Amino acid sequence: MINTRILARYIARKFALSIAAAFLVCVVLIFLVDFLEILRQAGKYGNESIWFVVLLTLLRLPAFAEIALVFAVLFGTIVALLRLSRTSELTVMRAAGMSVWQFLAPGLMVALALGLFAVTVYNPLAAAARAKSEQLYTQIFKRSRSLLKTKAGAWLRQDSVDGQWILNARSTAQQGLTLGGLMALQYDTSHHFVERIDARTATLRDGYWQLSDAWVSRPGARAQFYKSYLIATHLTKEQVINALGTVTSISFWRLPKHIERIERAGLSAKRFRVQYQKLLAQPLMLAVMVLLGSTVSLRAFRFGRIQAMVMVGLVAGFGYFILVELSRQLGVSGITPPVVAAWVPVAMGCFMSLTALLYQEDG
Repeated sequence: MINTRILARYIARKFALSIAAAFLVCVVLIFLVDFLEILRQAGKYGNESIWFVVLLTLLRLPAFAEIALVFAVLFGTIVALLRLSRTSELTVMRAAGMSVWQFLAPGLMVALALGLFAVTVYNPLAAAARAKSEQLYTQIFKRSRSLLKTKAGAWLRQDSVDGQWILNARSTAQQGLTLGGLMALQYDTSHHFVERIDARTATLRDGYWQLSDAWVSRPGARAQFYKSYLIATHLTKEQVINALGTVTSISFWRLPKHIERIERAGLSAKRFRVQYQKLLAQPLMLAVMVLLGSTVSLRAFRFGRIQAMVMVGLVAGFGYFILVELSRQLGVSGITPPVVAAWVPVAMGCFMSLTALLYQEDG
């Protein structure tokens, strides 16, 4: 007689250790790649110490690692099941009358628990670290472009009683409320150039931008330096956040109120709604990764070609990630509702994996 509770704990521990090892490998690789990029930026635009580069990389790491969690669960599932198969433990379980669903259940529970922890605990911490990293990046690398924006930087246009302003920032922080490396061009109501302002930083206040260390250049006059300079604006904080803010620096718990504020201001909050639904679906997404990984690893040692099956699983996981990202982009663009964009890929992955498992196990 098999003690199912002890066996379930044993299998769950195997899954948890394999997923943790795969996640650690992903984290190390992400850290090294991002560290080299930040180090390059520091050498080009600043003279910061190596310890500051390490700190900034560590602050950015949790948000990047959150994306890698899906791949860690997939690869960890494949490794765990291959180990159980190589030691003939799966064969013994089958001989004792256990079905595939019984020895996959602990892995699914581990994935669901990990997903709940990632959404409710890890995501808020990662969002706070990401927001802090954006702020530090803007303050230190104020001349450089933001790694989170396009090569041309972030652009804003605003109209006022004096004419039109065009703002370009090399970097952003605090969801776009603080701009670094600002260039502002003013045109009058007849669309004639009035002045250009280059400032170290700009912070949005109620009804105006507060610029620091600003150089003001006007046609036919020498450039003048102002320690502090103000530009009137009709833009609200909600409008700027919606235009320049990054969804990854807003935690799961703050997203509902953030969405409500944006929509109350009459703006679209599609990308934030998609992000919220995506986080809600994450526990089930990780469970789908367990099912997907099991389709290529349960029968590997009995039929050979282990390396080929593992590659098929990894390619399938990468293809599924592309499908998820494509669905997310459709939701952000407004083509599909946010709920559909977040949950349809999860349902599709679940149905396809279950179909493959039923065909393998029950013919």
